[in-house]
Amino acid sequence: MKKVFAVFGNPIQQSLSPQIHQHFAAQHKLDIAYEKILSDEQDFSNDVSQFFESGGIGCNVTAPFKELAFAMCTELTDHAKRAQAVNTLYKNDTGALCGHNTDGAGLLQDLTANHNLSLKNKHIIVLGAGGATRGILQPLIDQAPNRITLINRTVEKAHALADEFSDVFSIEAVGADNISTDIPPADLLINGTSASLDGKLPIANDSPIINSNTVSYDLSYASEPTRFLQWSKERGCKQHYDGRGMLVEQAALAFTTWNAVSVSTDSLIRNFEALKTQ
Repeated sequence: MKKVFAVFGNPIQQSLSPQIHQHFAAQHKLDIAYEKILSDEQDFSNDVSQFFESGGIGCNVTAPFKELAFAMCTELTDHAKRAQAVNTLYKNDTGALCGHNTDGAGLLQDLTANHNLSLKNKHIIVLGAGGATRGILQPLIDQAPNRITLINRTVEKAHALADEFSDVFSIEAVGADNISTDIPPADLLINGTSASLDGKLPIANDSPIINSNTVSYDLSYASEPTRFLQWSKERGCKQHYDGRGMLVEQAALAFTTWNAVSVSTDSLIRNFEALKTQ
């Protein structure tokens, strides 16, 4: 019998998740359906419930619903508890709604395995303090960096998020309009905001937090380099990546969570642009 999966988001039309998961299913000759479901904050909970009641096996959750998904769950994995955000939903044997977060592990797989980066003793700067950043902080901390700086337009939100992780790491919180030259340039600079999707830069153009040795990474992806990655290149940054590798790797972890099989991601990442024509 065909297994049914879905991704919830708003917007959602641009999502490549159906193509990605069909690719994984083909590796194991699994018969699946994977659909895109547009929802809104008022209807999200009911839409998810209806999906599972109609026979759905599992679903992915993208912006802006990850924190709402977290609040819905009866059971949570350690990754989801720490992030307080969920991107993968499924039912357990007793029918309880379970939440998992594969974003951080997907990012780390892309950084360390696909791009051969070591984060140990490095300075990591993350732009943004929303759901995307929540999902990646603990996995970054687990890599034993020397320093993590969190920069957000609303500094109070950055401080609140840093406080949540104060039991395991001392994260410095800074306002985007008050970036001091005392902050050394990042070894790894991650854009966790959605500004690039709107063609905007999340920080000032002359920000001192980047130099030619910085690796820049945008959690978003687009057909053309995002504004953030364009800026990184203009500032002399030699290594700059978008989030397509993270998208594929986090999807692979979700697929494994639902189907208890491992999948290969290499060819999918190499031929990522071809997904858009499928």
